[in-house]
Amino acid sequence: MEQLEPVRVAVDVLGGDEPAQVVLDGIADALAKDPALTVLAVGPAALVEPFAAAHERAEALVAEDAIEMGDDPIRAVMTKRKSSVVVGCRAVKRGQAAGLFSAGSTGALVAAGTAYITPFKVQTDEGTRPLRPCITSPIPNRAGGFTVFCDMGGSPDVEPADLVRFAQMGAAYARTVLGVASPRVGLLSNGTEEHKGSAFTKACYPLLAEALPGFAGNCEGGDITSGAFDVVVCDGFTGNVALKATEGAAKFLMGEIKDALMGSLAGKVAALLVGRSLRSVRDRLSGDAHGGAMLLGLRGVLLIGHGATSVEAVSNGTRATAAAIRGGLVAKVAEAVPEIVS
Repeated sequence: MEQLEPVRVAVDVLGGDEPAQVVLDGIADALAKDPALTVLAVGPAALVEPFAAAHERAEALVAEDAIEMGDDPIRAVMTKRKSSVVVGCRAVKRGQAAGLFSAGSTGALVAAGTAYITPFKVQTDEGTRPLRPCITSPIPNRAGGFTVFCDMGGSPDVEPADLVRFAQMGAAYARTVLGVASPRVGLLSNGTEEHKGSAFTKACYPLLAEALPGFAGNCEGGDITSGAFDVVVCDGFTGNVALKATEGAAKFLMGEIKDALMGSLAGKVAALLVGRSLRSVRDRLSGDAHGGAMLLGLRGVLLIGHGATSVEAVSNGTRATAAAIRGGLVAKVAEAVPEIVS
């Protein structure tokens, strides 16, 4: 059996739409499945201290406040300094944990991760500035694998040079997490021809072609799931719109299939016959297997889970965070971006 490297991961007990007990049960499952894992449970003392006392390799980190989904992300991070999100990010910055998993507010996690875990710095023509982070996640594709999609909303307003860095970080993620030796990178546009796209994407194309050996040209929205590319890159505004449109289409399709099957006796009989296959499709589309989306460009691992989380998703997210730490994802992302200076 492979000897796993011991790692410590912080988990936000208050993150997500479900009760905190769902997160605690997910942590317990992760601890049972990973004997080299230690979890820093971040949340109110009444929750995390009894849990830590009852579970070997669990430690309590008290954070009595919470950032709600409806809070303004930046204001909440600035004013709720004792929230589980902020305390968890600070734990990574201080070296108490090498990574954080949370299913809390994406906006708050991006703000807190940028403020406390802090991004790398890059050298530009105008001087040194923080690297713009990007949110990335593996999306199931029709080839039976996954396509790394970035940016999914971390940095909506960017320059062409930022997009090149997103592509470099996304390729590093594909190599480290998915094991793709030579990722094929596509630039999301409104056509595959080189001359297609907005002024922004046209400015990005030659920069990507020069900087990335695996750049395979423009791609279209359908290529996020086609399997023709290993990495699809775009700005955070476009990526977030595309992601939500894809998720909405998937939910609509699954709902229509369910309604069609449940609308007649023959359909119900068919549902019994294909139920296992449909559940497999649902689980593949849910994203629970990979635990969430990674905020790349920070000096520590930050994995953001889906708000409507589950015990399985928390367990997978906690262990995916540990796997990224063991795989040296932060260092490999830094190596992939030549402009990083510190």
